[in-house]
Amino acid sequence: MLEAQLEMTDKIGYLLLKKGIIDHKILEQALKIKEADQAKLKRNLAQILVDEFKFDHDIIFREVAVLYAFKELNFPIEELPEERITEMKNMMTKQGEEIKKLLLDHRVIPFKFDDKIRDKLILAAVDPTDRALAKIAYALNAKKFEINYLRKKDFDKLVGLLVSTENEFLKMMQESHEEMHVAEDESSVNEEELDAEINKSALINLIEASLIEGTRRGVSDIHLIPKSGNKTEIHFRLDGKLALWHTQENTLPEAVMAVVKDRSKGMDRFEREKAQDGFIQREIDGHIIRFRVSVLPTVGTELKNKFESIVIRILDDRKVIKDLSKLGLVGYSNQAFVKAISAPQGMIILTGPTGSGKSTTLIAALYQVINPTKNVLTVEDPVEYVIEGARQLKIGYKMNFEQAIRAILRHDPDIVLVGEMRDKETAETAIKLANTGHLTFSTLHTNDAPSAVARLYKMGVEPFLIAYAINIIVAQRLIRKLCESCKKKVTNVEEYVRLAGMDPKDWIGAELYEEVGCDKCNHSGYKGRMAIHEALYFTKEIRRLIVHSGEDVDEEAIREQARKDGTLSLRDAGFQKAKLGLTSIPEVIGATMED
Repeated sequence: MLEAQLEMTDKIGYLLLKKGIIDHKILEQALKIKEADQAKLKRNLAQILVDEFKFDHDIIFREVAVLYAFKELNFPIEELPEERITEMKNMMTKQGEEIKKLLLDHRVIPFKFDDKIRDKLILAAVDPTDRALAKIAYALNAKKFEINYLRKKDFDKLVGLLVSTENEFLKMMQESHEEMHVAEDESSVNEEELDAEINKSALINLIEASLIEGTRRGVSDIHLIPKSGNKTEIHFRLDGKLALWHTQENTLPEAVMAVVKDRSKGMDRFEREKAQDGFIQREIDGHIIRFRVSVLPTVGTELKNKFESIVIRILDDRKVIKDLSKLGLVGYSNQAFVKAISAPQGMIILTGPTGSGKSTTLIAALYQVINPTKNVLTVEDPVEYVIEGARQLKIGYKMNFEQAIRAILRHDPDIVLVGEMRDKETAETAIKLANTGHLTFSTLHTNDAPSAVARLYKMGVEPFLIAYAINIIVAQRLIRKLCESCKKKVTNVEEYVRLAGMDPKDWIGAELYEEVGCDKCNHSGYKGRMAIHEALYFTKEIRRLIVHSGEDVDEEAIREQARKDGTLSLRDAGFQKAKLGLTSIPEVIGATMED
């Protein structure tokens, strides 16, 4: 009876309940908010579910689009031709900045004029039920209009192509004609002179511009490197490679470094002899972005200089992957990983060098198992990303990493993330958690999965604890993806693989591609990165090999058994991606290690 009544009064609520997207309790709460809302915002149920209950926008509004028969625009944004992009840009800007702001505020794009009815404008809207759409169509001088539904993630991509937000600090820096000449002082850094230098707006603009530019370009790290002759180089790390972005001439490197330290929390500007860590937080393009700052003293060529190297890690929560299917785990690796994290207890270890995406994989895995019935604790130093639904312990001078690890045992956890197993004590505590009914996630720095077993053994962890506490060890690397705009098909595959030192028989019928280089990929031939994995799932045979280890773990025996179980080495996993045309053979060989 209630559902029949609901079908008459709120079709959106009825549909979402029927499909199991919401339950009766949430529906009841949302309807109460809707009733209280009618005098003010007049939001419909879908808008309330997204705004107040934080439901995924695209899941809710895809159902709304189906319910009200809005067409859905579903196509690869990257494949839109340049002339279509230009046409949309013109439609967005021709009525002035006020209308452009209105379009962006209501997340709607004038997509095109109808192919059959030339004066009918197609509007691509993230929320096709938005009451302002008719007003927007009128402001665009459309005689007729039709609303199509566009997914929020596609809108964000499209706006990135259509609206090139100006970097105001970069503009001010470029427009400034200030020359930064510094008088020489042979003995030491002159602090008064440095103050005068720092107060010059061009220097502050340079640092702020680098933060904004780095974030917009998808850079992982910004490096500030002091050079003799009053120069500082700023490099961006993009897709794993460092490239020079800007050289600051005629300025004391100490002044550039002091500006960064001044703008970072937790740093002493006048300390130039020891390592320091701090952080910066900025709102960029409507998103809160955090920057982790690391300062190290370095040797200079001139005695008077006190050089420091600075690396700024960009922590952009928009890059956090919550969907396990987007990690690139395939075949046996994917099946084994899902099985390991679905277990009620045991340990999941990610291994690989710094910057290989271990944290990204762990966070995606955590999001699969987090729910309100579980107490999820994380111990990381430093905390990089905020994980919804987890209690992330704060490491500081009153509670260090080791003290936090010991304390979590008394804090009734169900699931624990230990950022890194640094020593025997940390490893034994993590393994104790895994052995006492907790699902435990952690990382190690080793080259591949079998060598992680040997590393724990050498730390002093007992073989039977290693064998029965661990569910899976996954080794990971990031490799560059070929640029889709310019990659070229390899014509002579046999010759190509022979030159790479491989047997052509293994590549019969393979369709391979190689890098070329174009404007879209900065002439590198590569754009973006993806992960490759080696998954060592602890089968009975693997556990038996570890338990019967003598004075040393037989890594080769573990590798051989893992191959029989279905594990691919990192290199073979990379070759699979090459056979799919996603990367090149030299890139895989360069990123992986073979004995």
